[in-house]
Amino acid sequence: MSDSDSSLLEHVDYEGKFEHPPGETYAQRMQRISRQVSLAILVLIGVYLLALAAGLIPGEYLYTEDPAKAVEAAHYLPPLWAVLPFALLLLCIAVLPLIPATAHWWHHNQNRFLVSGALGTVTLFYYGLAHPGGIENHFTHAKDTAPGLETVFAAFSNAVFSEYIPFIVLLFALYVISGGINLRGDIPAHPGTNTAFLGIGAAIASFIGTTGAAMVLIRPLLTTNAERKHKVHTVVFFIFAVCNCGGLLLPIGDPPLFLGYLRGVPFTWTLDLWPYWLGVNLILLAVYFVWDTIAYRQERLRDLIRDERTVRPLELSGKRNFLYLLGVVLSVALIVPHEPFLGTAFHPPVFFREMVMLWLVIGSLLSTHPNTRVANRFDYFAITEVAALFSGIFICMQVPIEILHIKGPELGLEGPVGFFWATGILSSFLDNAPTYVVFLETAASLESLEGVSEVMLSGGRAIMEPLLVAISLGAVFMGANTYIGNGPNFMVKSIAEQSGVKMPSFFGYMIYSVAVLVPIFVLVTWLI
Repeated sequence: MSDSDSSLLEHVDYEGKFEHPPGETYAQRMQRISRQVSLAILVLIGVYLLALAAGLIPGEYLYTEDPAKAVEAAHYLPPLWAVLPFALLLLCIAVLPLIPATAHWWHHNQNRFLVSGALGTVTLFYYGLAHPGGIENHFTHAKDTAPGLETVFAAFSNAVFSEYIPFIVLLFALYVISGGINLRGDIPAHPGTNTAFLGIGAAIASFIGTTGAAMVLIRPLLTTNAERKHKVHTVVFFIFAVCNCGGLLLPIGDPPLFLGYLRGVPFTWTLDLWPYWLGVNLILLAVYFVWDTIAYRQERLRDLIRDERTVRPLELSGKRNFLYLLGVVLSVALIVPHEPFLGTAFHPPVFFREMVMLWLVIGSLLSTHPNTRVANRFDYFAITEVAALFSGIFICMQVPIEILHIKGPELGLEGPVGFFWATGILSSFLDNAPTYVVFLETAASLESLEGVSEVMLSGGRAIMEPLLVAISLGAVFMGANTYIGNGPNFMVKSIAEQSGVKMPSFFGYMIYSVAVLVPIFVLVTWLI
């Protein structure tokens, strides 16, 4: 980066506008915030170590047990009205941004936290006042013996400790580290150029995570298309391919596969899904290329001339962050709590993997030049939005998940097609990570058929491989159906809107997904 570029970037505010600098430059502000975040992480790690020393961390990893066991033993089916907080939260996400009176209010993350917290609290009140108890706490492996506070804590710890913390730490690590990688430049936004961006993103998503790939590529893609008027479809297809369908090949690629790995699915098993990964992404790229070619011909001539003249070669900075991303991948692959680490006598405790990821985040924050993040217009707004919304989603979701645990075996799902569509449809609205777990457990409870290959899970359990294939495809692919289907979807939407792209509403986005993705999923149905 040239000195003039560095000087210019220091005067950029969070919205990407050029203003008279206040008391500190944007680069100095990023340095200060990075130090504050690093200090906060160090305090968190310190608290973790104290809790570990005090014996407050349980002796078994939270994913090694069957989470349906206690519910099946209790045989209690929550009433449908208990699902209302979850339904209201989804309604808020879909509707509040569309209402002029609430759109600005909803834009602030503290208000998203307020809504998520309020509805999550209502769900916890249900567990404390109306639920008969009998829930197993997946974090402590203790079954509450009496309704009330014990049941509230069991539901809360299942949502937060067992699901939300591993989910958000992985996303946070990938988001922050990849935010230190800047691919800058501005090349002509031809249909072939944009298709190449999407193809590269889909190719690397499995190896640095859909979050990492999205954060590295979304800003240069937006810069490249800055002169074009028709670019909403480009961001939508980016969400389809890079934020979802590209992350099929490794557990690091997409959160549901990460949870499957934690339950015993071999780390490299998903590589066998490469034919589905290749076929679906090639179709997406072909459809996008045709779509963008038509859109390109509808651009105004003066915009195309500006696009051709505003050219800067692509340059990559912050390369050392690829090593930190590799560290995240290796931590997922190699650190299995309470399993020997690389054949040694060391058995990592619970959350040790997450602490390693946070150390890598600190390394990225302190070793990356602040101008690299300035050039990315990096801030914590998008990841905070995901954290705010999914904090409520994971708590409110405990009721529908509990219902599915009980009613899942009664759904009549036996073959791959049924599991593919059931997993996929619910992944679109319940978030694909916990939905994957529900149907993984449902399929693992079915009696294996003679001649059907199996995949061994933790605890000596087995799942028929065709069902695991269907569940994995449904969770990863159909997480693209809505903004809430997968965490990176919201991040990209937020970054695009910060860059001035008027993204479609919740239901407007679904028009794209139904028109483009559903025909592809019908083809996948035929293949499985």
